[in-house]
Amino acid sequence: MLTHVVLFKFKPETTAEDIQVLADGLGGLPKVIEEIREYRFGRDILHSERSYDFALLSSFDDLAAMQRYQVHPDHQKVLAHARAIAANVIVVD
Repeated sequence: MLTHVVLFKFKPETTAEDIQVLADGLGGLPKVIEEIREYRFGRDILHSERSYDFALLSSFDDLAAMQRYQVHPDHQKVLAHARAIAANVIVVD
């Protein structure tokens, strides 16, 4: 099992609507990408100076499954939106 953790720090001009579009896009991916085993995401609630704004936790059977997920066209659409609204992204696999 491989766990994929992504933390997003949004640009200051990112709106609540932008974040909802991200959440909606992420929420639809498990229905169309069979490699996803677990998929959880959400906004930060503490807002400390160390906090990131949004996190994604996902699991895959192995590295090959995660790599197929990463290049999937539906994931690529969500990723493009995430890149447009994120000032910084940290990933751990």
